[in-house]
Amino acid sequence: MQSFMFVTDLDNTLVGNDAALLELNQNLGQHRKKYETKIVYATGRSLFLYQQLKREKKLLDPDALIAAVGTEIYINGSQIPDTHWSEKISAGWDEELVLSVTGCFPELIPQSNSEQNHFKVSFQLNEADAARVIPQLKLQFRRQHLDIKILYSSGIDLDIIPVSSDKGQAMQFLRQKWGFIAEDTVACGDSGNDIALFAIGEEKGIIVGNARPELLEWHRDNPGKYCYLAKNTCAGGIIEGLKYFGLME
Repeated sequence: MQSFMFVTDLDNTLVGNDAALLELNQNLGQHRKKYETKIVYATGRSLFLYQQLKREKKLLDPDALIAAVGTEIYINGSQIPDTHWSEKISAGWDEELVLSVTGCFPELIPQSNSEQNHFKVSFQLNEADAARVIPQLKLQFRRQHLDIKILYSSGIDLDIIPVSSDKGQAMQFLRQKWGFIAEDTVACGDSGNDIALFAIGEEKGIIVGNARPELLEWHRDNPGKYCYLAKNTCAGGIIEGLKYFGLME
């Protein structure tokens, strides 16, 4: 056993199976105390909605929180986003121009104010409209010379963020900050906005058994020895994957 960096999505990945979550929390807490393992949550939630979930599910205090699909990083319980990360992702981002383009698409329903930030513009988009709207949206952004990233997950959530930000790049930022090599990093997820966690390099990946179709499709198209597809759901799948990689007894 040795120290590793543990990165996990929250909804329907870490959270969703209370009994397995309790077991995983106990194991991770002990492992962090003994080996100085780092625990990172990587979520599409804002800090506000994360704090609600943390109270409801009694989550362990993480060493860092990657919030708002990678556009904010909070380290060691800070309530202020890490300024180095904010500076890193700011290049080429124009929030006003993004809002000007998205305003031309009535199918895009803005998410609540708590889920918007300076580097993330978020909407709900029905799955029936997504195949038509997203290509048109990308075309309009290209015409405006906007180099941005569109994330669509869970058949409803559409996030527009800087091209230099997502969960995966935020994970890399923390990995380098703390001095972990890729092989000592493991990421867990269930949906489309988690693909970035698995597509970076040689980090180990755990896809939980209840993964969304968009992530399963990506996994089929990108088979690799670093990614494990679990049979069990949520935290149970994480436990299964950690044992597979020899990171939990």
